[in-house]
Amino acid sequence: MNKFKLRLYITGKTPKSERAIANLKEICENELDGLYELSIIDVLESPQLAEDEKILATPTLIKDLPPPLKRIIGDLSDSDKVLLGLDLLPAMDNTKKGDKR
Repeated sequence: MNKFKLRLYITGKTPKSERAIANLKEICENELDGLYELSIIDVLESPQLAEDEKILATPTLIKDLPPPLKRIIGDLSDSDKVLLGLDLLPAMDNTKKGDKR
């Protein structure tokens, strides 16, 4: 498995930011087996970085590596959505469609 390079953009120490950080760290520990590099960027402290990345909402997670680049917006509480965004889940799981014979 390739190493994941992740950047999480937050705005200050708000409950939503803290929730996003906690959710992401839990997902990384459970699913990425230490194969990740995580940077947390506070847009209040680094507004130029946020502007350069065209961050319009926070929290925003950017997956730089492995390609393709992906963005996930929100507090990352929907772990399936995050895993799908990180390409760790298939887009469609046909086994859950209920094969009725």
